[in-house]
Amino acid sequence: MSYLLDKKTKRNKLIKYIISFLVLCVLAYFRSPVFNRLSSFSYFVFRPVLVLGNNIGQIISGTGSYFYFKKSLLLENENLKFKLDEQEARISNYNSILEENYKIKEILGRKHKDSDMILATILSKQNQSIYSTIIIDIGAKDGVVSGQRVFAFGNIPLGHVAEVYSNYSKINLFSNPGEKVEVVIVGNDVLMQLIGRGNGNFEMILPRDFVLEKGTEVVLPGIDSYVIGIVQTIVSDPRDSFQKVLLVSPVNIQELKFVQVEK
Repeated sequence: MSYLLDKKTKRNKLIKYIISFLVLCVLAYFRSPVFNRLSSFSYFVFRPVLVLGNNIGQIISGTGSYFYFKKSLLLENENLKFKLDEQEARISNYNSILEENYKIKEILGRKHKDSDMILATILSKQNQSIYSTIIIDIGAKDGVVSGQRVFAFGNIPLGHVAEVYSNYSKINLFSNPGEKVEVVIVGNDVLMQLIGRGNGNFEMILPRDFVLEKGTEVVLPGIDSYVIGIVQTIVSDPRDSFQKVLLVSPVNIQELKFVQVEK
C-alpha cells in the first residue's frame, strides 16, 4: 500500500514540473510583464553593485591619467631645467670672458705712462704652493730677470721675481710670512719696516704713543707712491711700550688672474 502511495506522489510531482515548465515557456514566448518585473527587481538589487563597479573603474582610470599627467609634467620640468642650466652655463662663460677682457683693458689702462711692464698670467697661487710663492707664465725668453718687482693692476706692489726659468718664473710676495720690506707711512713720512704675515696680510711694530688711524696707507719709498698695505687693526697694551699694527693688501691675491712684471 505504501509503495502505491509513493509512486503516485512521484507522478504528481513530475506532472507539476512539466506544467510549470510549459507555463514558463508560454510566458517567455508572449513576453509576460512578469519578466519585466523580474528585470526591474534584478536591476534594483544589483544597481548599487553596478554603480560601485562603474565608480571604481572611473577612479582607476582617473588615477592612471593623473599619474601619466604628473610623469609628463616631471619630464617636461626636467627638460626645461636642463635647458635653463645650459643657458646659465653659456651666460656664465660669456660673463667670465667679458670680465677677463675688461680686467685686461683696465690693467693696461692704469699703467703709468712712463712705466714698461710685461703682462703675465698666474699659473699657481700661494695657497697651492708650500713655498708661499706664485708662479707666472713668463720667463727668461720674455725678458724677465731676478729681482724685478711684480704688480697687480699696474700700480699695487705684490712682490719680486725670485727665480727665473725659460717659460715661467717664481714670485716671492711681500706678504709672505717673515718677509720684510721698507715702507713709508702716508701723512707722517716715517720710514718703517713692514713684516709679512701671509695671504696678503702684514704687521708693523710702532711705539705706543705713535698715533695711527684705521685706513692709513703705507707705500713703497720712491717717487711713485705704490700702496702696499692699509691699516686695519691696532693692537696695544698699556703695559707694553709698543703697539702692533695689522695691515692688509689693497687686493685679494686669491682673486687675481694676471700680474705685471716691471722691466
